[in-house]
Amino acid sequence: MGLERGPDGSGAPPSDRAVKALRAGSAALVLGVAVPVCLAAGPGAGAAWRPAAALALAVAQALVLRWVARGPGAVLAASALLGAAMWLILPALSLTGALLGAQLALCVLSALRPVRVSRYGLLGMVALGPLAHVGAGTLALVTHVLAVTLAWTAGQWRRAQQQRVAAETRRAVAEERARIAREVHDVVAHTVSVMVIQASAAEDVFDADPEQARQALRAIDDAGRSALGELRVLLRAEGGREGDDGRRPPRGLEDLAELAANARAAGLTVDLDTRGAGSPPPAAVALAAYRIVQEALTNTLRHAGASRVRVSVSRDEESVRIEVSDNGRPGTRSWRGAGSGRGLAGMRERAALLGGTLDAGPGPDGGFRVRAVLPIRCAS
Repeated sequence: MGLERGPDGSGAPPSDRAVKALRAGSAALVLGVAVPVCLAAGPGAGAAWRPAAALALAVAQALVLRWVARGPGAVLAASALLGAAMWLILPALSLTGALLGAQLALCVLSALRPVRVSRYGLLGMVALGPLAHVGAGTLALVTHVLAVTLAWTAGQWRRAQQQRVAAETRRAVAEERARIAREVHDVVAHTVSVMVIQASAAEDVFDADPEQARQALRAIDDAGRSALGELRVLLRAEGGREGDDGRRPPRGLEDLAELAANARAAGLTVDLDTRGAGSPPPAAVALAAYRIVQEALTNTLRHAGASRVRVSVSRDEESVRIEVSDNGRPGTRSWRGAGSGRGLAGMRERAALLGGTLDAGPGPDGGFRVRAVLPIRCAS
């Protein structure tokens, strides 16, 4: 189940897919334990109605578990009552088996709610231990306490695991934002350097060649507008060095060929397809596109086990569209979990800061595919 900490320290509800799996698995487990015992009890149960009644209570437990992700505390209480009643009706089913639905609810409660809440559920379940002792002796009591404790501990482990993943993701996003800020500082510093050079050139030829001076002033105007657009969208509070005239311009779409050549040198077959119309995109968009392709190729080399990758970059007046797809094995891509990988989190952050989108998942023909859309208008 997906879990993130809320303001009160509780976990967010699981995703829809996880909820469905949890419902189906819990119901199947409860019925898988109870139904064989109820059917096997048969005439030996003392009364013909007992197995049927116990079976009905088992079905009720399975149905109640439908709401376990939404209200684990209430489901825990209901499952405990149903399980205790089922055990009283059909003692052939051990108390631990009868309370299996309640144990599952306790595990979910422990994972989704703070310890100060889930511990009351743990104590309540342990308090039912004397019933096991009365029915089957000390061994049954020990088994019940161990099963309840294990269910609560499993929930705590899951909670800690998800909190750790969430913390790693937040740290990765923070690091990526700082890196983006430094890169944008480089973009702006380069633009300002160009503006200073053009202003100096305009001053030198202002009287001798007015037309050349006007061209320099127009270049300053274009560079200033581009820098202001980038500042509005991307710039974050970040100190840095002052630029100088000899610094390399920021990476962009024209550097993709070099990026592909580096990947080929590492043994990967790269098919690069770049198409475009209209004026070049702003430097911030070009830089983000370059970094997204770079990260996708890097992760393909590291984790995909792929031999071929296709990179397609197209642009028009509205946006830059990127698609990177490979022929690797889906099972090797631990970095591509739902937002858990640092590389994937960084690519999504870059796209989101520009008002764009990024999707990553298995490709239609196997392998893996990353698609991004970076709007130009947001950086203009």
